[in-house]
Amino acid sequence: MENETLTYGFFLIYTGAAILASFALYTRQPLIIAYIFLGALIGPYGLGLISDVSLLKESGHIGIIFLLFLLGLDMQPKALFSVAKKAIYVGVISSSLFGITGSFVAYLFNFELIESIIIGLGMMFSSTIISIKLLPTTVLHHRHTGELIIGLLLIQDLIAIFVLIVLYSGKSGVIDTGEIFQALLFLPILSLFSYIFVKYILINLISRFDKFQEYIFLIAIGWCLGLSELANAIGLSKEIGAFIAGISLATSPISQFIALNLKPLRDFFLILFFFVLGAQLQLDLLKEIFIPAITLAIVMIVLKPFIFRVLLQGMDEHKELAWSVGFRLGQNSEFSLLIAYVATSSLLITNSASLLIQTTAILTFVISTYLVIFNFPTPISPNDKLRKD
Repeated sequence: MENETLTYGFFLIYTGAAILASFALYTRQPLIIAYIFLGALIGPYGLGLISDVSLLKESGHIGIIFLLFLLGLDMQPKALFSVAKKAIYVGVISSSLFGITGSFVAYLFNFELIESIIIGLGMMFSSTIISIKLLPTTVLHHRHTGELIIGLLLIQDLIAIFVLIVLYSGKSGVIDTGEIFQALLFLPILSLFSYIFVKYILINLISRFDKFQEYIFLIAIGWCLGLSELANAIGLSKEIGAFIAGISLATSPISQFIALNLKPLRDFFLILFFFVLGAQLQLDLLKEIFIPAITLAIVMIVLKPFIFRVLLQGMDEHKELAWSVGFRLGQNSEFSLLIAYVATSSLLITNSASLLIQTTAILTFVISTYLVIFNFPTPISPNDKLRKD
């Protein structure tokens, strides 16, 4: 996209997104689907109204940075401590089973071993956005179901960060164990630095000038992007730096205020990110991966609720609660899309494998949303008895 067409491109993206988002809300679909579909529709492999997404791609990347920063801000230790044993046990075992199963299915469809493994990694996690949005507020904040779901999502987030560290080491198309070791060495150092900086400098600045909301806004963005660049400079990634930046602020009284004020900015850039994902979908390859994607999506939709139910019941949770948690976490994650993006950029997987991960994620988003809104209490259920805010 050339500079002189940037305004026109934004017009197409945000006006088109507003129209499709309205349709998605009427049909109870996740908004992410609307953004990805818009990219596929008007991008270079669709109608070609936007033929070059290189500039948008970089802008959309900022959305992921802010997303991980806000995920870090929401990682309240008290939300994990009360269910820590169950969350760690269920989170680690379930993620491993989903990854192994996804890799096995991909390998059956003749994908290379490394591609099958990465496809499996894309199946390991559940969607934070969809899971939280479909939880009634009373369940989210005051009930055991909400505590369990948040605890499991936090464990998955930590596993996903490790996966991203491994994938980012494969810049030349081969996993570099030296870079992984370097990243794991610098990760605790960066975490310690961020903790000290926040405790002795950032919190004092925020406390001194907390009446100036514009200043708090600038401090938050500066901290997020600053630690992102520092992480990138020492061999980690910008996304991991942003995640650590958020975690280091999570226990601050100002964290939720920052999260609330940054969400519109995050959403602005996330729309670009998901649009670019859709715009990069090579539609001519869909026929090659359609059957594998359908198969993998069905396997995940069936397997995830069942595995969560078995594991949670094994930890003395009631059957009804275990099924509820399982179905609410029964889709793939935004991290699946990020894994596909990073692995393709690092030349670890082909476009076909990337498209398989993305298509499977989209299918699970849609199917899982329908299963939840028609069977469990949600704020957007079409059934009056199940609609709860």
